Amino acid sequence: MPTHAPKKYLISHISLQHCFDKSRSGLEKLRETDPSFPRPIKFGPSKQAGVYFVVAEVEAWLERKISERDGTPLDLAEREDQ
Repeated sequence: MPTHAPKKYLISHISLQHCFDKSRSGLEKLRETDPSFPRPIKFGPSKQAGVYFVVAEVEAWLERKISERDGTPLDLAEREDQ
């Protein structure tokens, strides 16, 4: 039986700003101050090229932050069962 990798979905920089209720500079500051924050994917060499994030990476980062806050270890197998 073939095993398929999970699909990777992207979210735009602007949509991520809305999700986190942050301004463009606020999201950039978060990226600069937290090295564990997911790196974006840029489509093109120009300054105006679209910038996107992998949704699964952002969700995993957020899960780690919640786990750190709550002081509980993150069990990925348990999370996938929910």
